[in-house]
Amino acid sequence: MCAATAMRGWAGALRAAVTGPGTGTVPGRFRERFDFGGRDVASWFPGHMAKGLRQMRASLRRADCLIEVHDARIPLSGRNPVLQEVLGIRPHILVLNKMDLADPRQQPTILERLKQQGCPHVVFVDCQHDVNVKKIVPLVTKLVDSSPRFHRAESTEYNILVIGVPNMGKSSLINSLRRLHLKKGKATIVGGEPGITKAVLTKIQVCEKPLMYLVDTPGVLPPKLGDVETGMKLALCGAIRDHLVGEDIMADYLLYTLNKQQQFRYVQRYGLAEACDDIEPVLKRVAFAQGRTQKVKMLTGTGNVNVTMLNYPAAAYEFLRDFRAGCLGRVTLD
Repeated sequence: MCAATAMRGWAGALRAAVTGPGTGTVPGRFRERFDFGGRDVASWFPGHMAKGLRQMRASLRRADCLIEVHDARIPLSGRNPVLQEVLGIRPHILVLNKMDLADPRQQPTILERLKQQGCPHVVFVDCQHDVNVKKIVPLVTKLVDSSPRFHRAESTEYNILVIGVPNMGKSSLINSLRRLHLKKGKATIVGGEPGITKAVLTKIQVCEKPLMYLVDTPGVLPPKLGDVETGMKLALCGAIRDHLVGEDIMADYLLYTLNKQQQFRYVQRYGLAEACDDIEPVLKRVAFAQGRTQKVKMLTGTGNVNVTMLNYPAAAYEFLRDFRAGCLGRVTLD
């Protein structure tokens, strides 16, 4: 298939995504529901993740406390049910990272709902800028000292197991704790794609007084997500690789969500006349604004002609990247 045909096909797919039954644009109104078109989110459970889960269960015997790291933009969605089983009866802290990208107005409601779900110890943090991270060590110390130490009653050090789904900031948290308490740099690799931490690592010291070690683990997703919308939210936050879900439907779902929450910063950013419920004109403006075009050869009656066309896949990627960088506002997807 030639590039021009591919671009036209992509644009056609975008139009189909927003003009399906019951989802067409009505002047002055936005879609009330999103049509996933019968799609299912692909299972993403590589071999190293299954191995990591087995090793993580074995590490539990040596753990005094569990820190679960999740994205503050999806505080109620996508927390792995297997990981919640693993938590057991040990002290547990839920760290909601990337708070700088989430809507702060929703924090009280989120804390109340998590408390109702049996998760009373929640800390919102921004690991990139070390915001609120100092709250974690005192909370760990308090919880561990007030609970049984199981097989480790004789030990004076604190061993913490860090768990969560991919790309939520587990390694960033460890590095932030080391910066704050040891004045040292990175101990673990931080990546912008899910699956960077491939194996359960050795213990990493994060504090001297009290003596505290953390173990970073690979993120683990369920073998199959039962809810397509949950999978879409995870994908938007980077927990599932974009190409497994499709940048086109991810961009359309993001637009639907921004409109639903009346987050219209994208209008000014891309030079639109007004808020729009159709992803194709939005991506057209993104392509123009970001210079996402490509030259393709078209066969005509007089020979080959070079034509400049908008690169819709690249524009969709830019739209997603702007959301992940906070350029479209502070948005909580739940």
